[in-house]
Amino acid sequence: MSNAITATGEKPLTPAMLRELSVRSDWQGLVRAASHYGVIVVVGALIWLVSWRYGIVWALPLVVVQGYFVAFLFMVVHETAHKTAFRSRALNLAFGHLSSFAVGLPYEYYCLFHWDHHRYTQDPKRDPELLSVPIPTSDAQLVIVYSGLRQVAFRARLMLRHALTGNATSPWIPESKRHIVVREARLYLAGYIVLLLASVALQTLTLLWIWVVPVIVGQLFLRPYLLAEHTGCDRTRSAFQNTRTTYTAMFVRWFAWNMPYHVEHHAYPSIPFHALPKLNRIVADQIVYRGPGYIAVTRQTWAWFRRARNGIESPIGSD
Repeated sequence: MSNAITATGEKPLTPAMLRELSVRSDWQGLVRAASHYGVIVVVGALIWLVSWRYGIVWALPLVVVQGYFVAFLFMVVHETAHKTAFRSRALNLAFGHLSSFAVGLPYEYYCLFHWDHHRYTQDPKRDPELLSVPIPTSDAQLVIVYSGLRQVAFRARLMLRHALTGNATSPWIPESKRHIVVREARLYLAGYIVLLLASVALQTLTLLWIWVVPVIVGQLFLRPYLLAEHTGCDRTRSAFQNTRTTYTAMFVRWFAWNMPYHVEHHAYPSIPFHALPKLNRIVADQIVYRGPGYIAVTRQTWAWFRRARNGIESPIGSD
């Protein structure tokens, strides 16, 4: 069954509407990427300036702000993985790898992981997002999940395993692609080592405070956002039932590359980020799970995880 079929069995878009909405744009992508990276450069410069003049303690609030923007470079990785951030394939690959390097998530690996996530959304035996993040069994584990620390550790261990052992045997990695994943991990790791050695040689902690620490701190913003996408939604092939759209401020939508319109994205992954608001106006009435903002949805997902570990909910939501 197509995941673009609603709960009532309808297909909201005609082929002509789908073609119109699927037009990609280098200009739209470059404006969004320039604003995203531009803010990171500005805040990074402020961190360096404040820490140089007054000490790093006075720059810590800026480090938290930087964390939000750096962590949400994941959204650039996501959109370029679909090759919908830009019309140009070269731009998708360039910004995809740059953003992947920035957040510690190798790009080609993520493309394979995410492809299976779309194919098997909410399938507990085949959806990589469910296979890699089991249900927390205590409130302490739940706090760790929402902090993003477990996901950061998982990414680091996986990259090291791929790079150092050559073992890339996850279910979502075809045998023909394993050498690409291993080579990519080794190139990323080599790049990190070069930057570390350069920082040691220059006796500077600049990259630590404008990049590394923000990536970790920023998970506090990113992880609850990502958990809102599917947690507690239905076990079904229909994106209109197994995914949640969350209505939020324009600021959040901008730096999340419109992915709060997540039902729309899962139903029609070929439609680029800049067309999702228009798509929402067409299909909004068909969406089952509509979040009234991320604070409210985080309360819902937290409560769902607590019920799930006690056996009150099925591992992936209701049937």
